Amino acid sequence: MIRSLSLAVLAGLALQGCMFAPGQYLDTSEIGTEGSPESSRVELIPITPKLIAQNAATYVSSSVPAELLAFKPQAYRIGANDVLYITVWDHPELTAPSGPQQQIDANGRLVRPDGTIFYPYIGKLDAAGKTIEELRATIAQRLAQYVDSPQVDLSVLRFASQKAILAGAVIKAGPIPITTSPVSVVEALGASEIDPLNADLSGLVLTRGGREYTLDLDSLNGQGAQLHNVFLKDGDQLYLPYNDRKKIYVMGEVLAPQAVKFKTKRMSLADVIGSVGGLNQTTSNGNALYVIRGAENIDTQPAKVYQLDAESPVAFAIANRFELKPQDIVYVGPAQVTRWNRLISQLLPSATILGTSAAAGNNLSEANSR
Repeated sequence: MIRSLSLAVLAGLALQGCMFAPGQYLDTSEIGTEGSPESSRVELIPITPKLIAQNAATYVSSSVPAELLAFKPQAYRIGANDVLYITVWDHPELTAPSGPQQQIDANGRLVRPDGTIFYPYIGKLDAAGKTIEELRATIAQRLAQYVDSPQVDLSVLRFASQKAILAGAVIKAGPIPITTSPVSVVEALGASEIDPLNADLSGLVLTRGGREYTLDLDSLNGQGAQLHNVFLKDGDQLYLPYNDRKKIYVMGEVLAPQAVKFKTKRMSLADVIGSVGGLNQTTSNGNALYVIRGAENIDTQPAKVYQLDAESPVAFAIANRFELKPQDIVYVGPAQVTRWNRLISQLLPSATILGTSAAAGNNLSEANSR
């Protein structure tokens, strides 16, 4: 009987050990206290209007590099693999040697790998490197020896000699032909259809001539921005990264704890709290709203813990102006009554076990006495 009762008591005490940790709770009492084990690893910073003003003063807005804006597309120059369509008015045999019943592509002139084309009467003709107007004038001049006052027109059926490449979080990735109509970065992304759920809009990378330029679509595509003046050129590479590695982790007393994808360069604390449904009005502690920054590097440098008093009348305005960064952890602590309720809920099973064990012991004693 004594052995049974002892085991029951030990089991109850083991369960009671949980009551001292009745739920997620971030104890900041020792943070910043000199000599405490946390003082060298964590810096506690209140989120105040003064802090918001300091951050705003040091904010550097994004801008388009001058060398990208300096590039202005010139007249298109024909290259190898382009397909040309040459028209000589009143001379259908020179315009459509395959016959008018054929598809227009069948009468196109492919620019060979060596940059030349073959044309009746003229023979082999250098085309690569010439503008459309230059090649048209050359053909008219050479044909004048055989045709009286030739009226020549020239167009490009297929552009295949020059292209840029677009990859990443877009629906239609692949080559973007460089044509007679200049294509801006904004137009290229529009035609390729950005994946809105998975794209990192702040991290577009344009690679040109071995150099990488990072462009923030979110801030550079607004009113007064100049991203639409950045035009693509042959050999450019555009990469729009995915946002799966840039997240903000929201934990604690919120309605829907989750990892929020960081889609743009600027996301406020209010944006993130709103995206998870807001604070749990029943269980949250408005004075225990924390933003933990730098936790991934805490072994090498102190992390920063920003604290916002969400019970303050100006808390919403402050939260709307406090900007978060990728990999931040937003934690909302429980209210005192919440921690007490959790303690009670974990204490009751222990008490029940102890009570049951004691009752069993008494019944066993009565049985033995009989």
